[in-house]
Amino acid sequence: MWKELAAIGRNADSGGYRRYAWTPADAECRDWFTAQATARGLACELDRNGNQWAWLGDPAAGDAVVTGSHLDSVPDGGAFDGPLGVVSSFAALDELRRRGARFTRPVAIVNFGDEEGARFGLACVGSRLSAGRLTREQAFALTDGEGITLPRAMESAGYDPDAIGADPERLARIGAFVELHIEQGRALALPGENAAQVGLASAIWPHGRWRFDFRGEANHAGTTRLADRRDPMLPYAETVLAARREAELAGAVATFGKIAVEPNGVNAIPSLVRGWLDSRAADQRDLDTVVDAVRRSAEEYAARHGVELDVVRESFTPVVEFGDALRDELTRILGTDGGRVPVLGTGAGHDAGILSESLPTAMLFVRNPTGVSHSPAEFAEEDDCVAGVMALADVLKGLACT
Repeated sequence: MWKELAAIGRNADSGGYRRYAWTPADAECRDWFTAQATARGLACELDRNGNQWAWLGDPAAGDAVVTGSHLDSVPDGGAFDGPLGVVSSFAALDELRRRGARFTRPVAIVNFGDEEGARFGLACVGSRLSAGRLTREQAFALTDGEGITLPRAMESAGYDPDAIGADPERLARIGAFVELHIEQGRALALPGENAAQVGLASAIWPHGRWRFDFRGEANHAGTTRLADRRDPMLPYAETVLAARREAELAGAVATFGKIAVEPNGVNAIPSLVRGWLDSRAADQRDLDTVVDAVRRSAEEYAARHGVELDVVRESFTPVVEFGDALRDELTRILGTDGGRVPVLGTGAGHDAGILSESLPTAMLFVRNPTGVSHSPAEFAEEDDCVAGVMALADVLKGLACT
């Protein structure tokens, strides 16, 4: 399975993946998912929001156990973030069938659409729509970098955008959702009490994305005196450094990872510098402290350079505390051999976090030796991936089998 999926959407120059929502690469990933489900005799289903489901047993029976993740990527992302969870779900089902497991609850594997938000700037679109945490009107307002709206992109890919919206009936059928994911960090790989091949998630840090628009005055780079300039690049650069400083003080993270410049000429002073801040912290208070301090710094720097500033919060996800009951049940299942399963928090958002308000959710993490993620260097050893499959198989057996 891994080899079949590996070539889809991979850029020959960077070695990274460009699997964006509603593109040909996304369509190939969806075809791969359907082929895997069909080969196993699973019933394939596409929901109103473009999420793919592969069912073993009757979905209408309720109290289903669902696993899976996503197949899309960030720009030039790695091979494991998302796909490892989907591949491992099919492999775990194969393992349970090899063991002769008897299922007493329906089981499904899901591929959530547009989890990374690489094209339209909002993460977890598929699960947000299903959970009612993104309205149809809000979704219709999303556009990509070329001005293409989400509805138009869906139509171009052969889907009906008029059908999107909250899907409470479907979510009500699910008794538990367990998502396996490569750890986006290296807590499991470092020596110490958390060292292990597989761990459990305790919580997802609150996080959000803010757009900073610095508006100055376009002018000639060679003829305009420094004293006469209203250069928005200067307060932007100072704000980037302020974000790093404030994050360090609060024990949080803050990153300006995307920038757009107009007119974007080598010999032109910009008229607009637009930068996107991604910030995350262990609790809401620290996150607010960082973002407020960055905003104040940006306002001060903009005023100093005669530049106007607008700050827009484009997305936000509050802290997610995974339910104790399901996590404790997974701890019991995975700890039957006497071993201890590390429990750790994460700063990365996931579909499991979005669904946590609607149904019991949990996450398994597979060890990442370097901690690198959202990069072609992202990697997990095969032995660790197999350990993840076996852990997920044990979890599914404990939750859905006699």
